[in-house]
Amino acid sequence: MTRRVLALASGRIAVAVLAVIALLALLGPWLAPQDPLATSDHVLAAASGSHWLGTDHLGRDVFSRLLDGSRVSVLGSLEVALVALVVGAVPGILSVYLGRVFEWVTLRLADTLVALPFLLFAVAVIALLGNGLAQAMFVTGALVSPLFYRVARAATLSVARSPYVEAALVAGASTGWIVRRHVRVKVLPPLAVALAQTIGVGFVIVSSLTFLGIGVQPPAPTWGGLLASDLGYLGQRPWGPVAPALLIMVTVWACNLLADAIRDVSGEAGRALADDREAGAARPGTNRPVSAGGTR
Repeated sequence: MTRRVLALASGRIAVAVLAVIALLALLGPWLAPQDPLATSDHVLAAASGSHWLGTDHLGRDVFSRLLDGSRVSVLGSLEVALVALVVGAVPGILSVYLGRVFEWVTLRLADTLVALPFLLFAVAVIALLGNGLAQAMFVTGALVSPLFYRVARAATLSVARSPYVEAALVAGASTGWIVRRHVRVKVLPPLAVALAQTIGVGFVIVSSLTFLGIGVQPPAPTWGGLLASDLGYLGQRPWGPVAPALLIMVTVWACNLLADAIRDVSGEAGRALADDREAGAARPGTNRPVSAGGTR
């Protein structure tokens, strides 16, 4: 699937953008030209050679704070996506095989989680457990998990009712073998699409919480926190919110673009696309396959 995604222009663009964001998260604190927490007398300064994006209201270098704050945003969004994947996909697959009681309980639990406003619930959890982003992202991931539950359950049901799976059960195959041999192939592509989309949702959630000053103790830099602080000084720095807002928008756009690319190359549509590419490569100089009547 990776090669099919990279064969698409949209897939290559999405992977390139997300790779840059990942590098910022890994190397941002070391790439920052100045101490992101150091204040100075150059308050609300414009962009210059020493401060590429200017300084904030405390004289801190905005570019260094953007680089240093990328790690929190990336790790928080990944935590949301991975928690949602584990909490949702595993019960979704097992609900098809573990009987009516387990199926009813998990379905009602998924319906309950969908009804809860995850952002407000995350704020309530932070109020109870302390101002920490990790526990807020864990709870948010659990609240987003019904998406993975429904995707995994629908894909598993389509496989469980197929004749070759019923034949394997009659032959004495175990549930674990069927999941590994047949279910996994059908479930992974839609789960990959949901995972890419949820990472983008995680970026929005992390940015929203840190914009409100929740989850990260100041003066630790975050993209949402930078956006919030810049909004208070639009009269002096009207361009201030552009950089953090642009980073958030581009990252979420790349996640959605990657999800679309995975969707396009998975399943029957992906196999047809691959067959068309192979057929085109086998006929150099032609752009379309030859029809049944022999015309191009």
